[in-house]
Amino acid sequence: MNMSPNSALIAALRGMDSCSLANAIESFGSRLRNEGFADGSIRCQFPAMTPMVGHAVTIKIRGANPPTGSSTYLESTDWWDYVLSVPAPRVVVVEDVSSKPGLGAFLGEVHANILKALGCVGAVTNGSVRDISAVERLGFQFFSGSLSVSHSYVHIVETGTSVTVAGLAVTSGTLIHGDRNGVQSVPAELMSQIPTAAAAIAANERRVIEECQSPGVSIGRLRAIVARNRG
Repeated sequence: MNMSPNSALIAALRGMDSCSLANAIESFGSRLRNEGFADGSIRCQFPAMTPMVGHAVTIKIRGANPPTGSSTYLESTDWWDYVLSVPAPRVVVVEDVSSKPGLGAFLGEVHANILKALGCVGAVTNGSVRDISAVERLGFQFFSGSLSVSHSYVHIVETGTSVTVAGLAVTSGTLIHGDRNGVQSVPAELMSQIPTAAAAIAANERRVIEECQSPGVSIGRLRAIVARNRG
């Protein structure tokens, strides 16, 4: 079961860029360095927005092919109850399991407004999104594999189950962080230690950068700084 971080820790993560967060997580060696983050097959649609932080609401969709019994799928609102069962703030993580992921968009202006009203701050999907100008004005973050003008035949097939989006495996309630650099999960057991670790790593990096940018940069001093940081 995921621990629910308090509001102060959520705020600390929201003030941290994703690369600094990744550095801090890596320093604990709690997971392999090629795990826990989405790959480059998805992109941040609104890079100027502040970092997105929230607990994962997991959904699977399908929609490349038409239904056999009618021209469209009827959408139930029962899944909203599941959304509200996950601690706020929330991030919707949508795995498109269609034969052609991203052919149709589940997430657009209407769903972004619904999800924001349900306490969600953004969404991550290997599929597509639409209405990006309106959604950007709303202040709701999108990470997606593509854009699409159409819904096609997209419909929800599962909620609350484990999903994998762009190589990132997510279970319901997992804490998700994302910004212009990418999306990653945050190990709950490290939450209270991450801010201190990130600050220490940033201080070490600043010493290296300051020496590199100094008028009388010395390779000898630079080597000594790097050695101290490693120690």
